[in-house]
Amino acid sequence: MSSPGDSRQTEHISNDLLDLDLRDNTSILNTLVDSQTCGVNAARNAIASLDAAVTAAAARLATSNGRLVMIGAGASGRLAVQDGAELWPTYGWPASRLLLSIAGGEGALLHSIEGGEDNADNARHEVESHTIDKNDVVLGIAASGTSIWTVTWIEHARNAGALTIGMANNNDTPLLLACECPVYLNSGTEVLAGSTRMAAGTAQKVALNMFSTLLMIRLNRTYGNLMVDMAAINTKLDDRRLRMLNTLVPNVDATTAADALRKADGWVKLAALICLGASHAEGVQLLDDSGGSLRVAMSELGV
Repeated sequence: MSSPGDSRQTEHISNDLLDLDLRDNTSILNTLVDSQTCGVNAARNAIASLDAAVTAAAARLATSNGRLVMIGAGASGRLAVQDGAELWPTYGWPASRLLLSIAGGEGALLHSIEGGEDNADNARHEVESHTIDKNDVVLGIAASGTSIWTVTWIEHARNAGALTIGMANNNDTPLLLACECPVYLNSGTEVLAGSTRMAAGTAQKVALNMFSTLLMIRLNRTYGNLMVDMAAINTKLDDRRLRMLNTLVPNVDATTAADALRKADGWVKLAALICLGASHAEGVQLLDDSGGSLRVAMSELGV
């Protein structure tokens, strides 16, 4: 049965689980992991929609200095912000081209801000204050698909000319109807009715990972399976840079590789081109001319 007046599957109350607390631990854990698997399968079943969303987003961002904007409320918003926060350290995606927002502001990342997701005026104000325009890509996520703040953000961003993408775990909901690229994540009924941080949250986490990873690949932020635009700096990642460089230029010795990384300020793409004989300036120009593609830049050097 469902809650009175609520047809959303994420709010469905399953009679089969009304004895959940009476079951033994192993039974409950098996039920939970089966539900999590439904979340993963929901992302798999949304591959066609994710493909369309990435294709449209890459086309928009590759031909402008537009921003990737990721928004949401509550648990969904935390997942969106978490995924977006990794784009600079992993792919060197510049802060000037990234906007992350959660209903209720930064405080909502750690605490529940009551009423934040119902504040349509705040959403409208954010779209206006951030000057969202036709160069931007805005991804909004809401398990219910009905969050007023998120839906309003998407509606006004679309009116401003931005490409809009929506992810929701209920079909034919306002968020999916408001955006140009809807992604329906059919994660099914929650074990704990309405607790969408569970199966729905898993589906969202997987789908966000898939979206952002493929988008960065299509924007030439990788080479094969290497994070050649990686920006974060620490001892562990210095070692990773050297290993990536040795993979790209197998015959380079450790001293030359380390010197190239120093000249390139740790930028693996540029360091690889320097190892192949380009000067710093020539390497930068090759990458600019190739739209950031290390593969194309290396081919210009005969590799």
